[in-house]
Amino acid sequence: MDKLVCIAGTNASGKSALAIELAKKYDAEIVSADSRQVFAGLDLGSGKVTKDEMQGIRHHLLDVADPGEFFSLAHFQKLAYDAIDDIIGRGKKAFLAGGTGLYINAVADGYVLSGSAPDPKLRRSIEEMTKEDLIGIIRQNAPEALLALDMNNKRRLERAAEKALARVEDQPNVKRYDTLIIGVTWPREELYERIRVRLDQRLAKGMIEEVEGLLDRGVSDDFLYRLGLEYRYILMYLQGRFDDYDSFHDKLFMEIRHLAKEQMTWFRKRRDILWIDMKDDPVKEASELIDGFYQT
Repeated sequence: MDKLVCIAGTNASGKSALAIELAKKYDAEIVSADSRQVFAGLDLGSGKVTKDEMQGIRHHLLDVADPGEFFSLAHFQKLAYDAIDDIIGRGKKAFLAGGTGLYINAVADGYVLSGSAPDPKLRRSIEEMTKEDLIGIIRQNAPEALLALDMNNKRRLERAAEKALARVEDQPNVKRYDTLIIGVTWPREELYERIRVRLDQRLAKGMIEEVEGLLDRGVSDDFLYRLGLEYRYILMYLQGRFDDYDSFHDKLFMEIRHLAKEQMTWFRKRRDILWIDMKDDPVKEASELIDGFYQT
């Protein structure tokens, strides 16, 4: 099988910058594994790398859908497969990098998916379930999705459960690539400080104005709310649902910290992730792993 290097990590862990440095060294291109960066116009809020930050490294699966457009796990997997195969076919190395665990798993493990079109029969069955049943389905099949959901909104739970069940039941995975998964993280308090600094930088650069612009262009409140985190809480701030800016900022910071904790819980379930020390020399440490991987 062709070889694929995956670089996974939490918010503000430095995974994107590390992937770029490694891509420069190995003549690689990067396929983004981020459920929000696929949408055009979701830049600051999703932490999307800028053209300058890319340092000439070609990135794939950024801005491949319009805000509000239906985009499923099956959509992502197909586009990722196409991009990776194209990269390898041109004699370059492919790196899959991001923080959406379900996206990484779908490609690295070779999930067999039912396709991108909604299944009317499945939808009717889901609509008859209780909220407790729906939460149980999501927790079992796509626990990361729970982070951005309102547990009291049954319609949103139904749609999340439908996406979680889009994977074909009782079908074994069909691995397409030989994969090396490198995990990046920091000690908890240092990661939290990195999250705070990053949040303040993005707010200063115009993250609130980005959401205002999306609303002006007709992006629905419902879509922004379903994106979770930055987009949800900025929307709520613009709707006047916080007492002041400080209470909005504190709540958003707390929720991003919680997401990072949940991301680590998700990634720790994989026993094949090789974790590196970001405080030492992560490029050197990752390179040693990659060199050994390519030599096998």
